[in-house]
Amino acid sequence: MELSTILMFVIASLSINLIPGPDVVYIVSNTMKGKLKSGIAASLGLGAGYLVHTLAAVFGLSALILSSAFVFSVVKYLGAAYLLYLGITSLINCYKGQSKLVANTDDTETRMTSVRNVFTQGVVVSVLNPKVAMFYLAFLPQFIDISSPSATKELMILGLLFSVLATGCNLVYSFLGSILFSSPKAAKYSRGIEGGSGLILVGLSAKIALTDTQ
Repeated sequence: MELSTILMFVIASLSINLIPGPDVVYIVSNTMKGKLKSGIAASLGLGAGYLVHTLAAVFGLSALILSSAFVFSVVKYLGAAYLLYLGITSLINCYKGQSKLVANTDDTETRMTSVRNVFTQGVVVSVLNPKVAMFYLAFLPQFIDISSPSATKELMILGLLFSVLATGCNLVYSFLGSILFSSPKAAKYSRGIEGGSGLILVGLSAKIALTDTQ
């Protein structure tokens, strides 16, 4: 693989990942609720999901999912249902006034448990998002010769590189979110923040549920 091809791939990947999308919304919503640690956990969780999609694309699982309407629908609706669950949970917490903002607790064990939960949620959200699988299959092959004997190796390298770049961009957004929402006012209106996050997650679930293979 030529250096110019890798450079072009890096530029294209950064351009795509720096444009705010559903993943950025998910990261910032977690940063709003749990400060920087939650934003980082969400970013790394999504990154772990990207690695799963890389392996799936390389070994053909993504192609199998997208070629089967039934399997695609199962993955799509599982992902949408999980986001809907997270969104409704946030809305219920907002309504009851029992915000789970990590920054408002001094219990270290509770904070660590919350961060672990956010990481796990990020992995599940990413893995169950069929649009990520569609993207990998559409984007990565553009930079390799699929008839080459080393096509599988090159696909793996590009997939891993994209995952690292995407995770790096997500971490940048988590830091930006922390700066924007770390003020006392943000903590004061924690219920409103959590309610807004819930609405965002519900909206993302609807977007995934309406995803088509086209």
